[in-house]
Amino acid sequence: MVDPQKWYQNPYVWLIIGGPALVVVASFITLYLAITHPDPPIDDYYRKGIEINKTLDAERDGMAPAVQARNHAQTGMKPADD
Repeated sequence: MVDPQKWYQNPYVWLIIGGPALVVVASFITLYLAITHPDPPIDDYYRKGIEINKTLDAERDGMAPAVQARNHAQTGMKPADD
């Protein structure tokens, strides 16, 4: 007869248990790193881009030909770029 092994002596059991156990340990390490080293805040690049576009539009609108500028004032639409 075959001498039965105890469950903890079988290497396949440790192979199956080891994968999820390693993932749990790695998740706690990741949580620790996320809490102790927070990301720095980033600049508000979107708002800066909007301000730059407004400045560029104001410069372009100030140099529009008279007829286009008059139409722009009446319709609320910006003159088309030629």
